[in-house]
Parts: sequence; structure tokens; C-alpha cells
Amino acid sequence: MTTFVNRNAASYYRPQPYVPQQPAQAVQRAVPDVRDDYERELYIQTLYTDLQLLACVLGWYTEGTPHNRMSLSLRSGILGEVAWALDRLCRLCHNEQFVFRSIPGLIDGLFDWPEWYATEGYKQCAEEGILFSPSRDLVQKRRFALESLFVLRNAALNETNAWDLAVHSHTMILLLNALFNLDANKDENVEFVLYTLDVFQVLAPRMIIHANLLPKQNPLPSILNILRTTTNRSMIISAMTALTTLFSNPSNISQLTTDSPALAAAIRYLPLFMDIPLVDACLNYLYVHISHPPFARAFLLHPGMQSVLKLLVSFILHEQSSVEENISLDVTGLVHTVASTATHTKDHELTQEELDGLLELSEPQRCYEWMKHMFVAKADGELTQVDFWNLYKDTFTPHAEKCALLVASDVIKNVNNVFPQAQAMVLQGPVQRFVVRGVDRRKDATIVERFKCQWDRSQCQEVAFQAPSDLYDHLLEHLVAADGAEHDCSWATCSKTNLPKSQLRSHILTHLSTSQPLQKHPSQSDTITLPSSGAQFPIADPTSRPVPPLRSTVINYTRPKADPPSPALTALLIIRILYRTSFASADAAPRADVDHFGFPGLVEDTSDPDDASDANLGGDDKEGEMRGRKAFVGIRRMLENVNIYDSVLMSWVAEMAEIGVATSSSPEASPP
Repeated sequence: MTTFVNRNAASYYRPQPYVPQQPAQAVQRAVPDVRDDYERELYIQTLYTDLQLLACVLGWYTEGTPHNRMSLSLRSGILGEVAWALDRLCRLCHNEQFVFRSIPGLIDGLFDWPEWYATEGYKQCAEEGILFSPSRDLVQKRRFALESLFVLRNAALNETNAWDLAVHSHTMILLLNALFNLDANKDENVEFVLYTLDVFQVLAPRMIIHANLLPKQNPLPSILNILRTTTNRSMIISAMTALTTLFSNPSNISQLTTDSPALAAAIRYLPLFMDIPLVDACLNYLYVHISHPPFARAFLLHPGMQSVLKLLVSFILHEQSSVEENISLDVTGLVHTVASTATHTKDHELTQEELDGLLELSEPQRCYEWMKHMFVAKADGELTQVDFWNLYKDTFTPHAEKCALLVASDVIKNVNNVFPQAQAMVLQGPVQRFVVRGVDRRKDATIVERFKCQWDRSQCQEVAFQAPSDLYDHLLEHLVAADGAEHDCSWATCSKTNLPKSQLRSHILTHLSTSQPLQKHPSQSDTITLPSSGAQFPIADPTSRPVPPLRSTVINYTRPKADPPSPALTALLIIRILYRTSFASADAAPRADVDHFGFPGLVEDTSDPDDASDANLGGDDKEGEMRGRKAFVGIRRMLENVNIYDSVLMSWVAEMAEIGVATSSSPEASPP
């Protein structure tokens, strides 16, 4: 009998140490974070609660499933549920990740309330609002319509959502009903129509308006009527932008007319330079309008064409001031000046105060201080040793009882102690000269007295007088002492000769100064500028003096540090198009060039034979060109003040300004 051996017996016993079996962890599915700012704030406030429960509470209504709570609430018709859904959608639509197709049925529910208001709701609001305020339910439904359209408008900025709106069957129906049924001038409809125009801007690039389209299916007349009648700034900007986007598609040019209300509105609001968004919308439409050659030629015949050109240049000048910097360049050259008052120099003499201070000192300190008062260091200066000794001796001999004088040799030796660069030497020659080189007498510059006699070529020793009458009496004494009936004028450098004494008495009056000095302007300098370094002052004939250079020559100018803002560049493009249109016939004329060996070349015909748009335009093209050229002559001065950073754009401005000069000199294009 075989014995059974259980080889798995060990499995019946609990191994040591015992570890209890852990339950299996459930694998959590990753859910994208589609919360808005409101929900994120709620998450922060409840951060320390059950995180799993909180994530379920916040994310369940944004899941991309057919039974999504927001989608179902929006289409339920229950006002409380609709308000709850729209409240969250108005916050979610600001997020770029919000996509219609991620929540099935959401876009259909967003069309329900706007369609109701554009077809029936506006009538009910108008009927109930005649005498009394509308009911609470009606006001709430109107708010649902505005919030739904608000979500559509914000979400349409996303390219994916814009495509979903473009292909949706209710989009054009809603836009047409809103534009045709609602009066944009009524306050209760302004916000709804404004959102409608914003949605239309997104769809306009993909929209083609055919010529055979039924009137009820063409939104263009309603938008043009809004521009014709409304005064609401936001609506004007939205309508203008919508038309700009619509006509940017060449397939819609057939709907453009030369007398479009949009063109009149763009010209009407163009002068409002302080409102840049409004002016930008007007400029963009004006650019799209005249970008097509037939309409550019027709615009040259417009009565306000010349005024529009001036406004465009004025706007560029207004905008370029914000990107300009002031530059100051100093180009002042070498300026030579002299004192405006006559001065003369003389050797310095000790004042009584200086002498009293020296007498209190003992030698050799007294000699040192005396030299500092009487002499200065000068590289090319030279004084004889005898002069040094004589000046010292004459100064202190009268006061020898206080302190004995130094001998001559000690005085000469002391020069090196005060002026180290000075040197006593003997100059060889026919006569030996003992000199001290490197020093010179100190000079005092004094102003020539106004009433000082300068007779005998300024050698008269008479002191200055107090009044011109006293000086005149003194000069008469010189004349009385003169011999002969005729005498030369000896005043300073006067060149008058052989004057009878009777005339000389009158002549000397011309040399006398006035009793009161001439008053100077506070900004007038005390010096006079000379025309050159070697010019003399004063001169006999001041009126023949060459014109001196300016003392300060500073060139101040402005230069652009960047290109002007985008609206200003759009204005420049419009001016450029009108310029090319005004000179189209001149540019197409054959010219002699090197490619044709000096003979006129062939003119290339760039016109489209199938383009029949010119047939619908009135006016003579030749007359339009002449009007355009006259207009550019009128703005030539303004163009000269335009300064743009980009060299290519600046070359456009220079070309237009130069052609204005050439045109103004032509008798054919001269203004009447």
C-alpha cells in the first residue's frame, strides 16, 4: 500500500510574519481639467476636504457625453436649469479649450433662445414694454437669449468653434432674423445686434454673397442700414469690421458700390483721431474699398477725396509723434571773444595793506612774501637782476629802521626759493646782461575809465573826470594850446587829419561817452565774438565787420525710433494706392531705357478683358487723375513732415513729395 504524501502541506500553515492581504486598488481614469476660474477658486477653498469627491462634483457637468448635465439643462426648458447651465457656460466660453463638439448637443441648445428672441421675443418685449415693465419671466428669457448669443460670440473666436458655426444650419437663419427683424437703434436690441455682428465677423471670410441671392438672404443691406442710421460707437466698429472682412473676399466685390453708406460713414468718422479703434475700423474699410482699381479711380472723383487725403496725412503725423525721439547735436566751433569794455594792463604795485603786512615780517621771510606779491612764474619771462634789486630797495629803504635790508646777492638767490623754475644767468653779447629768467612782473587789468582823456594818442596823464562836460572842457584846453588853424585829431587811434579848429571842436564830441552807460539785456554777454582769431577790436568802421560765428550752434531735430502704429501704416497704404491711381497714365507711358537701347519700350497691358466692372462706374478717368494730382500737390508740404523708420516706406513718402513738386511746376496740373 502506497503512502500518500501531501507536498503542499506547508501551504496550510500561516507563514511568519503574517501580512494581511491588501484589497486591490481601483485604477482611476484620468479626466481632463476643464474647470473655469470659478471652479478653481472653489477647489482652493475646499482643498482639505475629500479630493476625490470634489473632483467628481466639479468635473461631472463638463464631460463629453450625450447625457452631459449642461447640455441637458440648456435644452430642458426649465428656467432654473437653463439659468444654471448658462451661468457656467458664460464662464467657460472665455477658455480657449472650450470646444462645442466636445459636448454633444450643446451648440443646438445655444441657438434655441436667440432664435426665439429674434423671431418672437422682441415683439413680446415691445408689446409689454409700451406702458409697463415686462414680466419677470420675459425678462429672464431675454437674458437667456443674450447669454446664449454671448457664449456663441466668445466661443467663435476659436477656429474649431468658428467652423462648427459656419456649417451649422441655424447660424445664417439666426443672423438674418436678427439683422432684418431687430431695430438696432432701440436700446433693448443694441446688445443683441452687437453680438450678432460679432458672430458675423467670424463667418464673413467664408461667406460669399452672390448677385442672384434673394433679398431676405442677403445680410448686406441690413448692415449698411445700421451704418447709415446708428450713432452707437461699438456697433459702428462692429459693422465696419464685418464689412471689411466680407469685402476682403474678392468674390464679394460685386456687392460693392461707389456710393456705399459704409464709405460715407468711414469718411465721416475719420477725423476722430483720439478714438483709435473707431479710426482703425474706418481705415481698414477704406483700404478694402479702394484696393480694387475701379473703385480707386471712382474715389478720385469723390467730392471729399482731397479732404480725405489731408486727413490721412494728418493722422500719420499725429501717430508718428508717439514714436519719435528728440536729438540735440552740438556743432559749435572754436569761438574767439574779447571783452566788451576796453581794458589796459599795468604792473602791480603794492597796496598799503600789503605793505603793512610785509613790514611786520623779518628777513628773509619778508623778501619771500614780497616776491610772491610782485612777480609770477612765466616760462618766457625775463627781468634784469638790477631791476629786481632796485624794486626791493625802493620798497623797503624808507623802512630800514624796522628791519635791515638784504644785500643784492641774497635777494637774487632768494628768487629760486620762491620760483624753483626761475634761474639767474648771464647773457653773453656785446654787453653782458645779468638777468633772471622764468619770472615776470604781476599784471593788473583795469577797465579804461569812461571819461578818461585819451588825447595825444592816449598819453595824456590827466586823471579821469566825473562827467562828459568836464572832459570836453579839458579837451578844449588841448585845442587852445595847439598851434595853427588846422590840427589833427589826436584822440587814441582817430585818423581824422587837417581839421579846422571849429570843426575839431564838434568832432571831438563824437569821442565822448554818454553820461549814463547803455543798458544791457540780462542775456547779453560781457564779451564780443570775433569773426576770426586774428581779428582786431575795436575797428574804425564797425558796420563793415564780418559776421562772427554763433557762440553756440546746436542742431535739434526729431527722428523715428520705430514705425508708427498699424493704423498709421494703413493710412499710408491708402495714400499710396491713390497716388498710383492718380499717376497711372504717366506710369504706363513708354519710356526710353537701357533695355531697349534708348528707344521707348512696349507698354504691357495688365488689364483684365473679362473685368466689366469699369462699365458700371461713371466719371472720366482722365478727370479723376487730374483731380488726384492736384490733391497730391496740396498735401506736398504735409508729406515733407512725415518721417517713418522703415526705409522702404519712407521712400514711398519721398517719392510722393517729389512728384508733388514736379506736378506743381507743370502748367497742366497746376491748381486753378
